[in-house]
Amino acid sequence: MSDLKKEGKAKDVTRRGFLKTAAAAGVAAGAVGMPYFARHASAAPIKLKVQTAWDAGTVGYVKFKEWCDYVGKISDGKMVVEGFPAGAIVGTFEMFDAVKAGVFAGMHCFDVYWPGKIPVATFLSSYPFGLDRPDQWEVWYEELGGNEFAREAYGKHNMYFVGTIQHDLNLIHSKVPIRSFEDFKGKKIRYPGGIIADIYRAAGVSTVLLPGGEVYPALEKGVIDGADFVGPAINYNLGYGEIAKYIIMGPPSTPCLHQPVDVMSLNINTRVWESIPEHLQELLIASVKWHSYDHYASIQKADLEAWDKFKAQGVEVIRLKESDIEKFRKFAPPLWVKWAKKSPLAMKAFKTQVEYMKSVAVGYITDADMVDLDGKPLEF
Repeated sequence: MSDLKKEGKAKDVTRRGFLKTAAAAGVAAGAVGMPYFARHASAAPIKLKVQTAWDAGTVGYVKFKEWCDYVGKISDGKMVVEGFPAGAIVGTFEMFDAVKAGVFAGMHCFDVYWPGKIPVATFLSSYPFGLDRPDQWEVWYEELGGNEFAREAYGKHNMYFVGTIQHDLNLIHSKVPIRSFEDFKGKKIRYPGGIIADIYRAAGVSTVLLPGGEVYPALEKGVIDGADFVGPAINYNLGYGEIAKYIIMGPPSTPCLHQPVDVMSLNINTRVWESIPEHLQELLIASVKWHSYDHYASIQKADLEAWDKFKAQGVEVIRLKESDIEKFRKFAPPLWVKWAKKSPLAMKAFKTQVEYMKSVAVGYITDADMVDLDGKPLEF
């Protein structure tokens, strides 16, 4: 073969090699540029079993199930949340340990249930005479360290705190009229425990701890005189107006003195969380933010309708006086400090909230308010 022919053949082979390399590179580049879901269309969806604290048939459960569907929709079916009502897999108060152990993936529940397991939970939702508006809690969680405190606490128990879910104020439904601070004395009333129960025990109440599903039968049978439980819409769904003809509230300035903002959260077993691709983790976090807004607004609308329904059932709304609220209020700062001292993390969270409440933006307390029942400054 002549040298000229050899040179031409070599150039041709080199050109064909270049074109093959370029084509392969183009396919790879195209794959990188394709949306994730298009590149992983055949991947099996991630399935998460999540139990809520809401009973089936309540507006809270309806909104929870809508969130489950929403996750599937925005993930293009790559993440599927199978939602279960309260008690479907384990009892409500057993969910913490069940998710920790990996019995199921996650819980959609009230943080106020867990101060015995993570003391900082006392300060992960509203408490007597503390921050009392949803927007304040959003600021605290998103900008003042709340998410970090929660993630540290749940993280020690093999769970990842995904985010908060705004709910409602809480009401007291009673079989007997309670028209003053003094009328609470001697009554047997269900509360979620912790600092909330403490403030009523200070007023002479015999407090009882019950999950939501056990409140109706306890009221119906007269085992308890009354019960604290969430807001009007869901309480109407649960039938409380049929068996308790009084709703006890504070004055318009303080409609709920013990838990005016009842925050929920989504927590996922850590091993499950770490098995989820990062972009789907971010999607789940974003979905919980959407769910929080949707959950809160929908329940507020349903509340407006529930008041008329309670009235039609013959339920009387009793509002305490400002003077009654002041009698309760004096117990609050000592109780705050008592519960903050349960753990270093609880104290850290509490101190950030005290500073927020003392700020010009909020102005709920001053240093002069942080005293015990004898008027001595509290040490914390």
